[in-house]
Amino acid sequence: MNIPENLKYTKDHEWVLIDGDKATVGITDFAQGELGDIVFVEIETEGEELDKEEVFGTIEAVKTVSDLYMPVDAKVLEVNPELEDNPELVNKEPYEGGWMVKIEAKDVAQFDQLLTAEQYKELIS
Repeated sequence: MNIPENLKYTKDHEWVLIDGDKATVGITDFAQGELGDIVFVEIETEGEELDKEEVFGTIEAVKTVSDLYMPVDAKVLEVNPELEDNPELVNKEPYEGGWMVKIEAKDVAQFDQLLTAEQYKELIS
């Protein structure tokens, strides 16, 4: 299982690539594996300001629908346009082409509350 060391993680299985006050968010390799074949990603929160742990979208797999949770208080700057026609990117490239949203954090100190790769490994083991 792929758990990159350079990312932060949430207990809800989102990964966060931090760049100053901005970040890219997606779901982990573990999460996509648990969901199975992803058939649809719905994110209609572009431009909205959301609180930490608020739902920013949903991801639909063959067997289930799962909510996507905001890792920190943030504004959604961009939604990955590729996922509309290619939701399977989340299965194939969870950390690259399968990213979900780009966000701008209201308080960068909240990034420090996210899990490290080591803590995330413990959570899923």
